[in-house]
Amino acid sequence: MNARTRPHTPPDRRRQAGLTLVEIMVAMVLSLVLLGGVIQIFASTRQTHRVQEAVSRMQESGRMALEFLARDIRMADFWGCASSIDKVTNHLDSTGTGFVDYAAGGIGGTEGGTGGADSLILRGGFNSGLTVQSPYGPLPSAVVKVNANNNLQQGDVVFVSDCTAADIFQITNADPDTSGNLVHNTGSSVTPGNINASDPACPGANAHCLSKVYGADATVYQVQQLVYSIQNGAAGQPALFRNGQEIVDGIEDLQILYGEDLDARGSPGFGTADYYVPANQVVDMERVVSIRVAVVVRSYEDNLSTGAQNYTVLGDQRTAADNRLRQVYSDTVAIRNRLP
Repeated sequence: MNARTRPHTPPDRRRQAGLTLVEIMVAMVLSLVLLGGVIQIFASTRQTHRVQEAVSRMQESGRMALEFLARDIRMADFWGCASSIDKVTNHLDSTGTGFVDYAAGGIGGTEGGTGGADSLILRGGFNSGLTVQSPYGPLPSAVVKVNANNNLQQGDVVFVSDCTAADIFQITNADPDTSGNLVHNTGSSVTPGNINASDPACPGANAHCLSKVYGADATVYQVQQLVYSIQNGAAGQPALFRNGQEIVDGIEDLQILYGEDLDARGSPGFGTADYYVPANQVVDMERVVSIRVAVVVRSYEDNLSTGAQNYTVLGDQRTAADNRLRQVYSDTVAIRNRLP
């Protein structure tokens, strides 16, 4: 066989070689190291995202809670031109369902004690006033006249006031909006219903007249009692409630301090709180001129912090019982209707 007919091995076959077991194992180790780094980056990024999302939601909830509270605190204890609860006569039936003792004043609350949330009670008028129209009372139909299209309904509780007195009563007629008549009969057509609170000079058998005859200088406002508290919300999280309705979820605690002013009305120091104390240490709620409020907002998810979080609520040092995030939001709000 000459050179021309000798079998020829392809060059690529001569150079072909396989991977050894050591090379495969090295490649696998390197791949695992790279994969571990990717997983670590992913886990860290995911945790950062969870924390940022929780903080953002907590900030929004805290701001909303303080906005609700501050707005209602500022407007509490409003009795029109009468200015003081001492001038107000409450004609609501104390034995009826839903009775509110407005004579207790515009500010109240309860102290939750160690580990417990406080509650805050605010009373007073709201909405735009309606000027009393002629004919003026007392009338046999027990009616206060205002303009029609007033958005009032049967069962609404209102007060009429001038600069000398005010009377609280419940509307008993079915058409106050269209007629402009605010009837305040006694009886059981609404609850809690009306009674004659003082009978100052009721003519004949008219047992439902008010404490005085109100004229063109008097104004009618709606009146309300607002109760803020902490309860379990619809999502299973603690939430801020207003008159039994959930308004902001994720609020774990509500703490209230009352700023009491010991200076006499008209004196140079009047209108500034001398000290802040919890509800059970207030000497006279009528002397409270500002309220310091704090809400504790917690994250929905657990395991967001590396350990139990320490935080302070109105000077009280606390340690969380879990690994949720918590933020404290506080504000001091003046009660406008009690300032000079």
